[in-house]
Amino acid sequence: MQSAPPATTRVQITTGQQFDVSILAGQVAESTIKMYKRDFAAYAKYAGSFATAMLPETLAKFRAHLANETTKSPNTINRMLSAVRKLVSEAAAQGYIAHATADAFARVAGVKVKAMKDRQRSHARTKITPEQMRAICEAPDTETLAGTMHRALLLTLAQSGLRISEAVSLTMAQIEYGADDSGRLGYTVSVMGKNKTEPEQRNIGTEAYNAICEWMDKREKLTDVDSEWIFTGFGGRGSRAPRSNHIHTVSAWEIVKRYSQAAQVEHVKPHDFRRFVGTRLTKTHGLEKAQKQLGHASIATTAKHYDLSDIDRGMTDNLF
Repeated sequence: MQSAPPATTRVQITTGQQFDVSILAGQVAESTIKMYKRDFAAYAKYAGSFATAMLPETLAKFRAHLANETTKSPNTINRMLSAVRKLVSEAAAQGYIAHATADAFARVAGVKVKAMKDRQRSHARTKITPEQMRAICEAPDTETLAGTMHRALLLTLAQSGLRISEAVSLTMAQIEYGADDSGRLGYTVSVMGKNKTEPEQRNIGTEAYNAICEWMDKREKLTDVDSEWIFTGFGGRGSRAPRSNHIHTVSAWEIVKRYSQAAQVEHVKPHDFRRFVGTRLTKTHGLEKAQKQLGHASIATTAKHYDLSDIDRGMTDNLF
């Protein structure tokens, strides 16, 4: 068997041979690579050696381990198994391991969701009402600098349906104001959608845009931060000094959780904001408009996950 590729971002297996998830560059998004790195690291730790990790039966045993000895949901388990299969497949494509090995890994099935329905989290999806969304977005204290930024982020998520990775890395250059073919005015943001090759226009509500401007104005007047990023963070470990780099997705999760709990809405995740937008748009503008706003390649995806052409300018205004 050929050795694995040399690592730069390392996921070490004890023999000294290594896999590097950067071999997936150009195949999946950077955010997906980070997730695969974490998932493959768990598999590598379980396997204990490169030789053992490259046995398909090890992946099958890993599946049983996750099902029997952890509390992970079936969807999480299948995602982790898929990460291993994808990395092994790409390693074979690049000549690091035999194709027969990758083919054997591909035949290792995931767990059956129905067989593990007791492990499905009851709050995997949290429905947010318009009244609850208003309470969440009004929870931050805008007398503080951080609170002003937090409110702008919450409103952006609630009035755009952007993925959390798209929201945290927003710049003012991505936002524009104009009219659509019917003369309707509104703000849009240009984002590179998931698995897309060209930027797409998505609506962002006027209230969200105004909150962003309020935050950016305060940041300019009260700090020395000069950054292209909109949602810049604050120092940790006792220091709350403003920083010029954009916040991490983990920080955005914490912001959503913090203010949802403050509004007495439990188990809310950033993706629940996206579901809120999809659900509201489907009810008010139809499934195709919701699909366009959310950037789903297939309308079946929108129909499956939301109660539910070109986007109409301003259609994410007044969702709540």
